[in-house]
Amino acid sequence: MKRTMLMLNTAALSLALGLAGTQAAAQATVALQGNAFVTTAGSGATETISTAGLTNWTSASTVSSAWFRMAQAGSATIGLDASLSKGKNSTVRVTVNGTPFEVKLSKGPQKTYAVGTLSLPAGYIRVDLQGVSKDSTWFGEVSGIKVTTTSGLNYANDAANYYWSRRGPSVHLGYTVPAQTEYFYSEITVPGGQDPIGSYYMANGFNGGYFGIQVKSPSERWVLFSVWDADNGAKTTLAGKGAGVVDNGFGGEGTGGQSYLVYNWLAGNTYRFLTRARPDGAGATDFSAWFFAPELGTWRYIATWKRPATTTYHAGVYSFLENFIDTRGYLGRQAEHGNQWARSTAGTWTEILNARFTGDATAANAQRMDYAGGLRNGRFYLRNGGFFSDYVPINQSFTRPATGSAPAVNVDTLPLQ
Repeated sequence: MKRTMLMLNTAALSLALGLAGTQAAAQATVALQGNAFVTTAGSGATETISTAGLTNWTSASTVSSAWFRMAQAGSATIGLDASLSKGKNSTVRVTVNGTPFEVKLSKGPQKTYAVGTLSLPAGYIRVDLQGVSKDSTWFGEVSGIKVTTTSGLNYANDAANYYWSRRGPSVHLGYTVPAQTEYFYSEITVPGGQDPIGSYYMANGFNGGYFGIQVKSPSERWVLFSVWDADNGAKTTLAGKGAGVVDNGFGGEGTGGQSYLVYNWLAGNTYRFLTRARPDGAGATDFSAWFFAPELGTWRYIATWKRPATTTYHAGVYSFLENFIDTRGYLGRQAEHGNQWARSTAGTWTEILNARFTGDATAANAQRMDYAGGLRNGRFYLRNGGFFSDYVPINQSFTRPATGSAPAVNVDTLPLQ
């Protein structure tokens, strides 16, 4: 899971937004390393976005795209920080917010090439780079986009965290559940066309783990349930799993136990998620997960993980939306979260109507501002990626209308295999 609790980097925020409110034109360099992607890969293309920016630029059909955000509408002068290490000349097309310019590069070290001046609207501005002609191997190397404007600018400028800014902002919904909540139930609908590769739609998160659905590749999707190792480092162990479920360990962003079912879930369908947190009476807690697909019409058991040195029922309950592949951080995704319920150890169902909308450090530090969340069609929703302009500020609460209808699930007959 992406980082969710980092301190606000006020220096980065001031630098990103410091141009706002001044009438004097100021120049900024939007580094491709943290703000650009290869959005269309040509046949046999070798182009990459690396620490040097756009390199290995050989294919005329490849399009690389960078984004920056205008705080207000206004005039902007655009330049290209580029060099040409092979050949004598090349011509590249720079398209700014739909307006194309042709720029001629000449052999030599990096310099700023003039692109043009144009009037731009408030919000995110896309800059596309495409090769037109060359007399040697490469079209050139581009490290950044120069922007001179009186408008405030937003773009990723924290070089130490460019990986995270390219992944895009993660957003969350935090729920408060009653004490002694043993089961937590919720539903997710991913709208059609909002399911790009690299997306994780997490439904039932809690202190110690999370459960949801992912898009792994064009042909593979997962139902994923993971539980971290204990805070003291003691290892979480598998206590049971359902048919066809794969289990292993995970690392990278913490360590723990991972279980997943390869399942081709469908955008547009509503899926149900149920988790159970139950202390085992011997100093550990068993966390279990079940998944209901409408096209199957039955609950599927995913797994039970035993987390040592932990005695708890559900706490810290939340949902999140994230992209986990940095090269696909320019793609947008959305999810609708609804019908959240908590069931106590006494068997009482309580409808959860309030959610706190928050974001990770990428959002909080204004490295990316393409995020949103709140209430839509009677359900909570989350949105990120795609460089849309109408963002929703984080750190606010929303209340959905009650359905008054507890989940039709008999917890005593849930499968355990």
